Amino acid sequence: MSEDLYLSHIYQRFPIDIDRGKGAKVWDISNKEYVDCMGGYGVAIVGHCNERVVRAIKEQADKLIVCHMSLFNEMRLNFLKKLFSLTPPGIERVFFSNSGAEAVEAALKFSRKFSGRNGIIAMKGAYHGKTFGALSVTYNDKYRSSFKPLLEGVKFVPYGQASKLEEAIDDKIGAVILEPIQGETGIIVPPDDFIEKVREICNRHHLVLIFDEIQSGLGRTGKMWAGQNWDTVPDVMCIAKGIAGGVPMGLTLTKPEIIDCIKMGEHSSTFSGNPLACAAGLATLESLTEDKLVEKAGKIGTIFKEKLLRLQEKHRIIREVRGLGMMLGVEMRFDVRDLLLDAINEGLLMLYSGRNVIRLLPPLVMDEATVAKAVNIIDKVISAEEKRRNVH
Repeated sequence: MSEDLYLSHIYQRFPIDIDRGKGAKVWDISNKEYVDCMGGYGVAIVGHCNERVVRAIKEQADKLIVCHMSLFNEMRLNFLKKLFSLTPPGIERVFFSNSGAEAVEAALKFSRKFSGRNGIIAMKGAYHGKTFGALSVTYNDKYRSSFKPLLEGVKFVPYGQASKLEEAIDDKIGAVILEPIQGETGIIVPPDDFIEKVREICNRHHLVLIFDEIQSGLGRTGKMWAGQNWDTVPDVMCIAKGIAGGVPMGLTLTKPEIIDCIKMGEHSSTFSGNPLACAAGLATLESLTEDKLVEKAGKIGTIFKEKLLRLQEKHRIIREVRGLGMMLGVEMRFDVRDLLLDAINEGLLMLYSGRNVIRLLPPLVMDEATVAKAVNIIDKVISAEEKRRNVH
């Protein structure tokens, strides 16, 4: 692709040149259609070129694009009113940024200031971003090793084991950060009582509990927030990816006492809360609620998972199917790169997690017929791979 003449080789890239998208499908420059289970790594949560989002962006672009947070703005206020009508109880303040990693950076700073302690417990398998603070609580050493030393005082404990978390707490620990469902590691759903136990431990030890809902939030699991699957409210919640329908935005949502400890000027962002992103964000939240996409994610996601489970019964090389709603993973017994490339040839875009997990983060607008088409393609490429590997 011609882009490679100008870009550094930082991203894993696939041989496809996308020209346009609508709903749960995209088309390349040759007009070939693809079912999109990649969804811009989860960003296209309300679908490509969602009509509400497109209209909001156009109207706002004609009116005002730039408005620094030192000035008030009605569109920003409208977005905030809608946002806080949907947040868990007690989550009443927000800091605007531009990405998930920035949302995590703010969460770490606010938690340290509030607790007065620099120690953080994160989870093995965690992914929170690649800026220095976010990278410090990201587990995979392939991301970390070239950039050490990172933040001091970070401990990693096994995801899903509350007893190990409690054992790691000492008088320097001020916060715990986790993904309610781990994404990058392969769509890892925790044991049923883990999230509630973490909340109880944090309460007992007076620790700030941070939920990274960047991938799992905004209806993807069939609940507006993944933490709701376990009736658990954090102290801080990080949101990004699909929050503005494809326009960059990050949010760090907190209980009032946590963000209120930050003095004026101690943290800021030039593009924070810009009207264009807020217009897109308001339209996204309206689509999620008024178009009932959260409920749809639960219903269609269940159908999707059931179809994948039937594939597991058919194909020995599928080790496990897991996930909630439209956040699904298919663990294979081998490297999945060739499967992803074969699926592209058949008109399906998918993600990977590590070397052997297919990750599916489709737009929540996907219907049952499109799910069936995607599963048929997965079935076809797995069958071809089994034939190549002489698996019976």
